[in-house]
Amino acid sequence: MTLDRDARDVIIAGVCGFPKSHARLFRDLALVEVQETFYRPVAVERAMRWRERAPPDFMFAVRASQFITHDATSATYRRSGLDLEKVQKGHYGLFMDTSEVWAGWTQTADVSKAVRARAIVFQTPATFGPTPENLRNLYAFFEKTTGGPWSLVWEPRAPWPSYIVEKVCTDLGLVHCVDPFAGESVTIGGAYFRLHGSPPGERMYSYTYTDGDLTRLRDTAIEYDDAFVVFNNVTMYEDALRFRGIAGDTRAA
Repeated sequence: MTLDRDARDVIIAGVCGFPKSHARLFRDLALVEVQETFYRPVAVERAMRWRERAPPDFMFAVRASQFITHDATSATYRRSGLDLEKVQKGHYGLFMDTSEVWAGWTQTADVSKAVRARAIVFQTPATFGPTPENLRNLYAFFEKTTGGPWSLVWEPRAPWPSYIVEKVCTDLGLVHCVDPFAGESVTIGGAYFRLHGSPPGERMYSYTYTDGDLTRLRDTAIEYDDAFVVFNNVTMYEDALRFRGIAGDTRAA
């Protein structure tokens, strides 16, 4: 399965969110992974304006709503816009079959359609491990959401055994997202890498990648048919620009 449906053997460099102005990112990079959609619903009209202002060949990915992946006890819900004192426990996250989870999917899918997203990224928290219940929920959810015009990307933060991740991704047609400095993707074809600064740095986010790091990253990425490489550290914009130069990043034709 490839992420870039229009070209093969390319490396696409981008950033998480909008660390610089929209105009600057649209001019200098090839990809933005929208982050706001994770925390709270985003108006489709805003998403449409992003698409209209970006060059035709600019690519978007969308981070799936935390209402799908994280339960309401997560600290990230402080940015959700919900009245947390009124939130019903056990109704949000963990891919449960609830109206709240499916509302999160509808919101995510609507924005993804508006920006013509190449990928939707589902990041599951460290508390979401390979339990029978979690696996049942994963399968039930993705069996209802496959077949869209985007690739579905899964970034598990808990220590899932690689053979289970491989089976889940194979069965459900998911792309396994990893930080390539921390682990290896179990899926083939297209790769989706999210880089958080640690490793190789000592702390998450507060690391600037060296030219040696970026060369190593390029050598990993070229093993795939195509690779989305998304930086999520304090110098993400600068690092993504340098990586484009090292990797010879191209936009889709």
